[in-house]
Amino acid sequence: QVQLVESGGGLVQPGGSLRLSCATSGTIFSINIMGWYRQAPGKQRELVATISNNGHTNYADSVKGRFTISNDNAKNTVDLQMNSLKVEDTAVYYCQRVQSGRTYWGQGTQVTVSS
Repeated sequence: QVQLVESGGGLVQPGGSLRLSCATSGTIFSINIMGWYRQAPGKQRELVATISNNGHTNYADSVKGRFTISNDNAKNTVDLQMNSLKVEDTAVYYCQRVQSGRTYWGQGTQVTVSS
């Protein structure tokens, strides 16, 4: 089993920054993809960014140039640095890990962008 625990959410004003972190524990395989997804009220969960164990990244168009995903393979963590936050970035952010054909999710952390 794999457990993912997110941290770092909160309330921030438009234009501000937040950093989310996700820690992995349990049965860990080195070949993996980790990512962040988000779900706003009344909307479907959507991709924010992903990163593979070899560092290949992928971003949603809506966050390109503002968000940066990074990982630490030794610590099995993935971070999401979010800059220039907008009201429309408000959502619950979920950490995801894919390994050995299985997908695991964290419990989510709330990010609220509001003045």
